[in-house]
Amino acid sequence: MPTSSPNLSGRGAVVVGGSRGVGLAVAELLASLGAGVVVNGRDPEAVAQAAQRIPNAHGLAGSPADPEMADALIESCVQEFGRIDVLVNCAGTPEPAGSSILDITSAQFRDLIDAHLGTTFETCRAAAPRMVAQGGGAIVNTSSFAFLGDYGGTGYPAGKGGVNGLTLAIAAELKEHGVRANVVCPGAKTRLSTGPDYEAQIADLYRRGLLDEVSMRGALDAAPPEYVAPTYAYLASDLAGNVTGQIFVAAGGFVGRFDRQAPAIIAYRDHRDSPPWSITKLDELIRQPR
Repeated sequence: MPTSSPNLSGRGAVVVGGSRGVGLAVAELLASLGAGVVVNGRDPEAVAQAAQRIPNAHGLAGSPADPEMADALIESCVQEFGRIDVLVNCAGTPEPAGSSILDITSAQFRDLIDAHLGTTFETCRAAAPRMVAQGGGAIVNTSSFAFLGDYGGTGYPAGKGGVNGLTLAIAAELKEHGVRANVVCPGAKTRLSTGPDYEAQIADLYRRGLLDEVSMRGALDAAPPEYVAPTYAYLASDLAGNVTGQIFVAAGGFVGRFDRQAPAIIAYRDHRDSPPWSITKLDELIRQPR
């Protein structure tokens, strides 16, 4: 009989971005499985309301992109619940509507990188040594299909791509210490994916050919966050004890996984007895049908 279960009794968890949307649904589900949860967000009122509605929860407002705030979050979990077993990063902010490399400012780009990659780095930096010292833990970070670049933008896809690379590196580094790290790319209806501005943005992406009709309709009719939360809770639980360094998709009833990227060989010759490829030969090789 397997000994693993989704029960999280006695575990301490931090959910960054846990006051609204996907993060709130994740925090509520972790608490229902027995975890003590520190809920974080930038809006003090939203954090207080979330902590009040979630059993065995403690709220701490602020931006974890600030190293001191990230440290305080992890310390708060240890003080409240004795341990930090689970770190979930769900915080994020959308790219300005219509933003592209043609018009985004340097300040806007830095803000987007900070909100996604900076927050993820700081909280992982603060949590990882604690998890290693106690002999294990689970990190679940949030990315997006946008990292593929298919939808345009700048700081949002760059930040999410950075989250993927950082998480895979953490998974490799900490596997020997029993600490797991995975990514979820969620699709859900939240305050960031509703309203006329969002609908106009999706319509514009479709008009520009960056979204096909199926993707457009899916973006406008996403399931609520409760459909995404179980994937996060699974990855936080002992059931996923052998799952690390993977990028998952959770959107409504769909669950998927990205294959790990690997290079496809176009051509090869030994440099020890061959000259460099000529530019015209490279052109010939690269133009070949895949």
